[in-house]
Amino acid sequence: MTKGNSQLNLLAALSGLLIAMQARANGELSHRMGNSIEAALVSFGSGLILISIISIFTPSIRKGMKNLKSAVNRREIPVWTLFAGMLGGGFVAVQTQIVPIIGVAIYSVASIAGQTATSLIVDRIGLTGGGQKRITFRRVAAALVTVLAVLVSVFDRIDAQNLSLFAVLFGCFAGCIVGVQRALNGQINESTNQSFATSWLNFIMGTTFLFIFLSIGVLINRSELVGLPAGPWWMYTGGIIGVIYIAFTSTIVQHLGVLTFTLISVGGQLVGSLLIDLYSPTKGVQISAYLVTGIFMTYLGVVVGGVGTLPKLKSKKR
Repeated sequence: MTKGNSQLNLLAALSGLLIAMQARANGELSHRMGNSIEAALVSFGSGLILISIISIFTPSIRKGMKNLKSAVNRREIPVWTLFAGMLGGGFVAVQTQIVPIIGVAIYSVASIAGQTATSLIVDRIGLTGGGQKRITFRRVAAALVTVLAVLVSVFDRIDAQNLSLFAVLFGCFAGCIVGVQRALNGQINESTNQSFATSWLNFIMGTTFLFIFLSIGVLINRSELVGLPAGPWWMYTGGIIGVIYIAFTSTIVQHLGVLTFTLISVGGQLVGSLLIDLYSPTKGVQISAYLVTGIFMTYLGVVVGGVGTLPKLKSKKR
């Protein structure tokens, strides 16, 4: 394994850790606000403000947006690809709505299952912009081992009596959204050549989507706006973490592919969840042998799938 690949793998694992941290922060904010969509808008909106301020003082980000505009004008990238950030907004909206129903652990199982299934497809069709990647038995086996590992890690927390099948399926759908968003961000980043420009576009689109969604809810009297609640400072860090996370994934996914990135980041996510449960646990959460076993199984899945860049399929000459 080359030094470059080792660094990419480490960043992918760190991205998984960021997922766990962001979920904890957004979950706490949603719980205290009592309005999951508004909490998602606060998270995305704060991220948009941050990345906009950074962009004012960073010419390379603005240049990246100009590069993207030129690529669209030259039809090098489809216009619909630019709406990837709305998928991110949809994911956070689903997350904050479903987690209170089935809990974080079962939601993670469902969403990761959706991610791994979708990753195989988007890698095969080359949706990342980094070229097509083969679906091999080894990659399918790695995905299955990883999903099984997550199931094992939360085995002692599953309560079938309180399990909503619809909510679990919705969680799988949320995972599919993430897999597609990562792939589209890979294409966008290939045009911007600037990961934070990709992040900026994502936050613009995601915040717009959530604002429209919340506004419709208020207009039809399905939602009520509430003020920002008091609480621990870190519950407002979801947007900041999101800026860093999207910048990471939009760059890394082009080189590792969506599935390989997902496999490694799941390991980081489990380790991150373990650390959070140790140092900042939510009510009723305990560290179990199942979780530790699941972490080891996840890394087994990474080894089975291989952590290096997979070969691209050669296009046929006409």
